[in-house]
Amino acid sequence: MTAGMSREGAARTARLFRDQAGACERLGSPMYAELLGRLADDLEAGGVTCTVLTGHEDDPGPSGLGLRLLGSVHRLVLERRASGLATFYPSVGGTWEPAGGWRAFEALLGQEPDAVREWLDRPPQTNEVGRAAALVGGLLRLGETYRLPVRLLEIGSSGGLNLRADRFAYEMDGAVVQGPADSPLRLVDAWRGTPLEPWPDLQVAERLGSDPMPVDVGTPEGRLLLTAYVWPDQHERHERLRHAFAVAAAHPVEVRRRDAASFVRDVALVDGTTTVLWHSVMWQYLGEQEQAEVTATLDRLGAAATESAPFAHLFAEPTRRTPGADHEFLVVLRLWPGGDRRILGTTVGHGLPTTWE
Repeated sequence: MTAGMSREGAARTARLFRDQAGACERLGSPMYAELLGRLADDLEAGGVTCTVLTGHEDDPGPSGLGLRLLGSVHRLVLERRASGLATFYPSVGGTWEPAGGWRAFEALLGQEPDAVREWLDRPPQTNEVGRAAALVGGLLRLGETYRLPVRLLEIGSSGGLNLRADRFAYEMDGAVVQGPADSPLRLVDAWRGTPLEPWPDLQVAERLGSDPMPVDVGTPEGRLLLTAYVWPDQHERHERLRHAFAVAAAHPVEVRRRDAASFVRDVALVDGTTTVLWHSVMWQYLGEQEQAEVTATLDRLGAAATESAPFAHLFAEPTRRTPGADHEFLVVLRLWPGGDRRILGTTVGHGLPTTWE
């Protein structure tokens, strides 16, 4: 076993990688499922993966170490710094082949361990715009109660792409049912289940995000970072991201370098608007104390809400319907005055499709 990584640590990391491999398989990435399985085998055998990941064997499962490793390597491929591996990456025109792809991946880990480790301390920042289907659908459900202008606030915003979610087109049965018909980004047949009532005059009066490590999508570096976290064999997600960059270029937003707790503490309600705090697939990256601080602040904001200044907490996260239930990927809305918690539907990791209840 490589110095610095115990056999127990390697075995634990391998188990986490196998769990993530199963998730990738279910979410339509056979390439990443295969790679994670082979990385797990290599960890258990004391191979080069142990060297690269030394110091990370105690990272918590929700931190997504496997995805951080894969994203770091994908970045090297996109930067043309891994020519032997690029042959196997569909995102740069290659074709995935398990045996040859693993040999090239393993060789890169051995040749460029320091370069691979550069991103291991970053959380995965996919900024998946497919999740806009769940978030905007939640806004439409909110619109059944309040149709005031919306102040849209987001924690864990990354590059802020989903702060422009109302500027994406939502298409059902060949027709745009929500959002501008000329949007570069179309989410096609993303909604199932109970039909949603369109909100054609939805007005977003303000939009503001926060992230401890915000990404400037106006720069090549920012676009590279977000692209690197999109799984290489998922062409449709890459296309969505490319179109989201076009929307972002036309509609700038501010994402402040703030942690979630301090950002939420500064939120105030505004009369004549509905203040919406939303987030998707970021809650797991907060520590328990910060989760508790954010929740307490949201409760205080809710207690201050009125009919002329309502407050909503809308999220798409793995969560439980009841305290003892299994985790599901739920779309949840809590709306004040009143504070009723409504489960609106279920979604999947990348947002498409979202099924409404």
